[in-house]
Amino acid sequence: MSGIVAGGIVVLAVTVIGAAVIGAERGFPGPGATDVAWHAAAALLVLAAQIYADKRRGFASFFGCLVVFSVAGYLLWAQWWN
Repeated sequence: MSGIVAGGIVVLAVTVIGAAVIGAERGFPGPGATDVAWHAAAALLVLAAQIYADKRRGFASFFGCLVVFSVAGYLLWAQWWN
């Protein structure tokens, strides 16, 4: 399940980065540099945590999955719902 969430965060980050690039090229407001930085950092952190979780067993794997869900939840709360 955490792999699906990690993939979703990566797709979301690519979408936000794409919207920022297209917005800048066409002269309409899009996500700013702060939003792009939050999404890119979250995507990198989630990918690292998911790779860590995939290569471990037991509590270490659970901890990696917990990081994925925590970072994804915080990103959605801080950047989309707040």
